[in-house]
Amino acid sequence: MNRTEFVVATTIILLLAFAGGWFCHWVLHRFTRVAGGDMGEMDRLAQSLHEAEEMRDQAILYLESREEELTNQIAQTEAELRAAMEGLRDARQEAEEMRDYIERMHANS
Repeated sequence: MNRTEFVVATTIILLLAFAGGWFCHWVLHRFTRVAGGDMGEMDRLAQSLHEAEEMRDQAILYLESREEELTNQIAQTEAELRAAMEGLRDARQEAEEMRDYIERMHANS
């Protein structure tokens, strides 16, 4: 193979490699590109996702505030229960003292 044949063969090989690379690029671009209608759908899905995230954040804030409110109500109810139990204990003690007093009065008479 002389020099001219070598140059022609190399040129043909490089041209075929370039054409094959260009064709592969075109095929990949053709199958992976996003169509205009698909972009609209993607925008709509992104907007829906954003709205869902905002609703989730609002729900979390609501639940946290509601939990705090219920915790405060429980603490208040427990305090009222303790006060009521203490009052009942005092009333029972006073009733017992009254019974003892009445029994002593009947025993003395």
